[in-house]
Amino acid sequence: MSRIFHFILALAVVALLALLVSHDRKQIRLRFIAQLLVIEVLLAYFFLNSEIGLGFVRGFSELFDKLLGFAAEGTGFVFGNMNKGGLAFFFLNVLCPIIFISALIGILQHIRVLPFIIRIIGTVLSKINGMGKLESFNAVSSLILGQSENFIAYKDILGKMSERRMYTMAATAMSTVSMSIVGAYMTMLDPRYVVAALVLNMFSTFIVLSLINPYQVDKEEDLQIGALHEGQSFFEMLGEYILAGFKVAMIVAAMLIGFIALISAVNALFSMLFGISFQGILGYIFFPFAWAMGIPAHEALQAGSIMATKLVSNEFVAMMDLQKIAGQLSPRSEGILSVFLVSFANFSSIGIVAGAIKGLNEHQGNVVSRFGLKLVFGSTLVSVLSAAIAGLVL
Repeated sequence: MSRIFHFILALAVVALLALLVSHDRKQIRLRFIAQLLVIEVLLAYFFLNSEIGLGFVRGFSELFDKLLGFAAEGTGFVFGNMNKGGLAFFFLNVLCPIIFISALIGILQHIRVLPFIIRIIGTVLSKINGMGKLESFNAVSSLILGQSENFIAYKDILGKMSERRMYTMAATAMSTVSMSIVGAYMTMLDPRYVVAALVLNMFSTFIVLSLINPYQVDKEEDLQIGALHEGQSFFEMLGEYILAGFKVAMIVAAMLIGFIALISAVNALFSMLFGISFQGILGYIFFPFAWAMGIPAHEALQAGSIMATKLVSNEFVAMMDLQKIAGQLSPRSEGILSVFLVSFANFSSIGIVAGAIKGLNEHQGNVVSRFGLKLVFGSTLVSVLSAAIAGLVL
């Protein structure tokens, strides 16, 4: 009963906060929201409890273990015994594999496998979520290509999109994570929570956006999604994706160095002035959300602090904090918190998404910048909803 109570409470909190900033409450279609919620709960049970679902997760995890092993060969060649000696562990074992995974994604994109998958799944999802096909395509392509690279696929049609459609596209990119970075997450979190979060976030995004930004596509527009890197040779494409993966790894490394240093400095300042760290204060702010998601009250303060860290810095910093206190949390709390952390919902993502779009269409990039805070707000609600659903079945 406690799990059901917390799930209903979290659902009510998410719905209330979403409705407070809703663009047009009259256009909300409850039937689609209800069916999305039912499907999401069933998928959560499938991936986190059923034998078939857990078998799928194990298979997915083993695949990424193999890929990480291949990536280690390249890393070992360049950095030699540093890798084997456990030196610079995070950079060599978590960030460097992103380069290899990015190259694989480029190959699958080049041979037209990914566009086919994106179109098929996107078409099916559009029947379930009541949104346009473009929005559904975007949910899948964001998951596979990443929040910045994804918009290259839409470069020819960005200028034709309305502001409301741009919000949906940008919020979807911020609420999911790139497959190229999933391997890195699996080195820090239990793989089953990572896999579950990938799927749950997609459906939670549809639900939250149906409340915050409801609209109907009266006549499905014939917006053709262009192929990425059309006309490029195989090796041109491969070089571009390898460099893109390296760029992502370097950006994450730079963000971590900067944010961890700043958080350490701010924590020291707050401890000196107020006797409590900055993260400790944020923990109190996020405490009620952690408790509503199903984390027990005696663990909710620590969890709230990690949730806040993810918002003000990024998910990697928060995942490292979770690793430090994982032994102090119950397995269920660790699972709920893990699902919450698997997304790009943080303040730095505003600049990443807006910058990526601005590079393709300056006007639309400025549009996205204007509703940046609303993007973070919506995508954080997505994380809360996904975590609450995980808490219901764990």
